[in-house]
Amino acid sequence: MNFDTKIRYDVVKNRNKFLLSSLALTIIGILSLVFFQLNLGIDFKAGSNMDVATTKAVSQQEVNEVLKSLGYEDLAPTIGGQNNDRISIRFSDVLDQDESNKVSAALKAKFGEDIDTEVNVVSPDIAREMGIKTIWAILIASLGIMLYVMIRFEWRFALAANISILYDSFIVIAVFSIFRFEVDLPFIAAVLTTLGYSINDKIVIFDRIRENMRFASVKNESQLAEIVNASIWQTMARNLYTVLTVVIVTVCIFIWGSPSIKMFSFALLVGLISGAYSTIFVASPLWYLFKRNQKHKPKVAAKPTP
Repeated sequence: MNFDTKIRYDVVKNRNKFLLSSLALTIIGILSLVFFQLNLGIDFKAGSNMDVATTKAVSQQEVNEVLKSLGYEDLAPTIGGQNNDRISIRFSDVLDQDESNKVSAALKAKFGEDIDTEVNVVSPDIAREMGIKTIWAILIASLGIMLYVMIRFEWRFALAANISILYDSFIVIAVFSIFRFEVDLPFIAAVLTTLGYSINDKIVIFDRIRENMRFASVKNESQLAEIVNASIWQTMARNLYTVLTVVIVTVCIFIWGSPSIKMFSFALLVGLISGAYSTIFVASPLWYLFKRNQKHKPKVAAKPTP
């Protein structure tokens, strides 16, 4: 067994640095979720969302003045559209018909009678159901991935992969919690997409590790570490090129895309970066730790032929 890894960075040898750093990030994320929780959007929290299309450009200050005159002090309306002619207002409470009519009338008085108003209401029951379904979607996707990897490879690969992809998903959630970004349905789509991209990178390295193990006689931990390091560097270029391609597209969408998908692209960007990191510095070292503790069954000596 001879792998050229002497001049390259030894990932396995320095695994504790990365695993402890990842653990620290996870703890920070957990604390953020405990103390700050998530900034849930209307999809997961009861309330009303009013979308208004005007015939002229408007400013956020003008909309705020209208809302303040009606007693809504803490709202943050979003202005969009090509000519700043669209308004999106999220109310934390469910508006009844009279309240909706008052807001609509005030906006018409300010911006003209030709505006078009649409109100979407999410009840507490629907919001609770959406939250439960989201959790189930992530768990079922993770379980399906783990079963596939277990069948395709072995349980150590499956366990290392599942820990890593759940870590990637959690990092996305933690970032949104820390920076108070809004969590909505596109965010959930980004988390599930992260699972798919993340497992793809890990399968590439795991497949190379398995191939290298077939043609090597592993007698000690040092040789096992050498195989893992070699497999990482043999697939490094492919993984980086794949991730970089998607990152470039995601950054372009985030910069020039519409406001409605900016947070989706940002969540996906965080997940892609975390996935590339965890593939090399979390999943592979974890598999090494699981594999080195494997108890080899002693070979039974062949019985002499009489």
